[in-house]
Amino acid sequence: RCLSLPWVSPKRLRGFPMKLELKRTECGKTCTIGELLVDGKHECWTLEDVVRSDGVKVYGETAIPAGTYQVDITYSPRFKRDLPLLIGVQNFIGIRIHPGNTASDTEGCILVGQGKGKNVILESRAAFAMLMGKLCSAKKRGEPITIEVGS
Repeated sequence: RCLSLPWVSPKRLRGFPMKLELKRTECGKTCTIGELLVDGKHECWTLEDVVRSDGVKVYGETAIPAGTYQVDITYSPRFKRDLPLLIGVQNFIGIRIHPGNTASDTEGCILVGQGKGKNVILESRAAFAMLMGKLCSAKKRGEPITIEVGS
């Protein structure tokens, strides 16, 4: 009899690091909408603050720079729970992945949702729960996790 196990990418079974990829698809005046892939497969939609020119940063209203970052799961004193933390984001501190729906729910962090609309993402708690389950499983297996944020 088969046991019900959570889906695991074939790459996970071979010991590859978990790779998240954030593709920014809609850069607007109030927010940036994107798609988050896990090991090359669509996971959810994202919402970030506005992408600004290099060197321009408005505190709490600017998306992080494009680049590749290590991800760890650590305790967030602000949210009082474990959340994914992006490590080494230049000129930013405390960049997390967490639930939220609009630009007012983020101060540079990456929000996730199952659906999207104009300047909004939807069903963020459900999307976050699915993503967090995968990230926690990878961490328990000792796999490094990275996120590549596109421009």
